[in-house]
Amino acid sequence: MLLDGKTAIITGAGSGVGRASARRFAEEGARVVCADLDADAAKETVRLVEQAGGTATAVRTDVSNEDDVVAMVAAAVDQHGRLDIVFNNVGIPTPRLGMSFQEHTYDDYLKLTNVNFGGVFLGCKHAVVRFKEQGDGGVILNTGSVAGLVGWGGTVYGATKGAVHQLTKAVAVECAPFGIRVNAICPAAMPYTGFMAAGGMDLPDDQLEQVAQAAGAGHPLGKPITAEDCAEAAVFLCSDRAANITGVLVPVDGGYVAR
Repeated sequence: MLLDGKTAIITGAGSGVGRASARRFAEEGARVVCADLDADAAKETVRLVEQAGGTATAVRTDVSNEDDVVAMVAAAVDQHGRLDIVFNNVGIPTPRLGMSFQEHTYDDYLKLTNVNFGGVFLGCKHAVVRFKEQGDGGVILNTGSVAGLVGWGGTVYGATKGAVHQLTKAVAVECAPFGIRVNAICPAAMPYTGFMAAGGMDLPDDQLEQVAQAAGAGHPLGKPITAEDCAEAAVFLCSDRAANITGVLVPVDGGYVAR
């Protein structure tokens, strides 16, 4: 029970890494607030958590809207009395996977920036505000990407993740005196999470399996990354076992960036 008694907000909890993390956090004793733009998807995650004996609530949140983020934090505190963990997990892919840099419109840039970077900025800001009010620290975890560590993936998408990485390190240093830890996980290719479908590659199962195996072959460990892989890293980084770890970017990538 690594998160026993903790109240955790997870954004993007309606699918993929967010849903897997909500389930794992609850298994470790956390009271999970499942935030997602898709309210029905968030409610389904809550159902799965409760079915397994955990505690969760759903809140519809647009992470690029500050009022929504403020309301999300308030909902967690109103429901559970305090806030201990904020996992800023929401991210959107390049509008069409494989598109070149010059194909991006300014609207594409704005949407990617507002959600992938702006959402993390707002999540971090209001987590810090709440944690300082409580006066006893807290944990922030952000979802970055290997695309923000190396020149890989959509160019603008990777730039937003690079911004997330820099924000993670800077907030970690600034907030360390207040007992607030800030880290990020940086996943590699995750074909099974629905992220590719959101980028226009909604493949039938047989083709998806081929893509997954090809992606895994690009990782030294030879396997594609799963949402569950990320959830396990998230549980550790948000637990007291990582009490002296802050400002780190943890690749969950099968060794990809180590080459």
